[in-house]
Amino acid sequence: MLDYRLSIALVGLGIMGFTAGCSPQNETALNAEGRLPIVVQLDWIAEPEHGGFYQAAAKGWFREAGLAVRLDQGGPNGFGMQKLAAGQAQFAQADSSNVIVAIAEGLPVINIAAVFQNDPSVLMLHADNPIDSFEEIDGKTIMARPEWAFLPYLRKKYGIDFNIVPQNFSVTNFIADPHFIQQGFYIAEPFYIKEGGGRKPKYLYAWDAGFDAYTVIFANKKWAAAHPEQTRAFLAIYIRGWHDYLFGDPTPAHELMKQVNPKNTDAFLDYSRQMIIDERLVIGRENGSPAQIGRVSTARFQTQIDQLKSLSILNPDSPLTVADVVTTQYLP
Repeated sequence: MLDYRLSIALVGLGIMGFTAGCSPQNETALNAEGRLPIVVQLDWIAEPEHGGFYQAAAKGWFREAGLAVRLDQGGPNGFGMQKLAAGQAQFAQADSSNVIVAIAEGLPVINIAAVFQNDPSVLMLHADNPIDSFEEIDGKTIMARPEWAFLPYLRKKYGIDFNIVPQNFSVTNFIADPHFIQQGFYIAEPFYIKEGGGRKPKYLYAWDAGFDAYTVIFANKKWAAAHPEQTRAFLAIYIRGWHDYLFGDPTPAHELMKQVNPKNTDAFLDYSRQMIIDERLVIGRENGSPAQIGRVSTARFQTQIDQLKSLSILNPDSPLTVADVVTTQYLP
């Protein structure tokens, strides 16, 4: 992945901007074109992991529904949680475990839909690295996000320990060091590894260890409750966008992604989209179906709460319930 942040406000492509400094948490006024302004804070720069958003935006479907949607690209300093809590955005994208922790800390947000049925964060290793299991990373060094809840989960489940080097969102060290172990999105980084002269890595998947987070859309809880029809319309269009992006022609989304992130190439966009399709991340790896796009399981959220409590990432005595962290009322 490339390390920079860019925001976009493209009139005529379904992405409408706010006046600078606007904080629309309780905004009910329509814009000059009679549409409701909505800001979506993405978790990373424009890439195929946001295919549903960009396909819907490029085809004008948000506009047709009376929504003026602006997609703000993210990155290491995207601050989606804070922006939603401050009312500077209405929706954002993140790892579901991070959203649960934020809710437990009092942030007024709630999970409302799935982006990926399984978060594609993995540990990447060189193909010829002899390590083939999580137990074997005992005593090793891993480059990863220190706040990744999967790391303490690994320590506890397998009784191992390892050193953490903070993630720098570059694959340079991985390419240079045949023993390097790094957290990555396996739908993106492998392309840059191969482009940089390395070989396709192998992966240790978090879900194989029993830690199965979603990548989610979460909302400013108060705003969604005040705008239930618009929130439902937003999610219905988003799901339609994913379906069209996966099973139709992705060109509209890809052309828009290249406009807002000029470092995107056709080769990367095609690679990452195909990985999403092949790995069935949007429709579900097991018994996947287009009908599963956007859906979430309350049982899986209960498992995540229980796991986070067992790790003391959440207070074990916390009264937090599934109803506090996720709702399906806005899904079509």
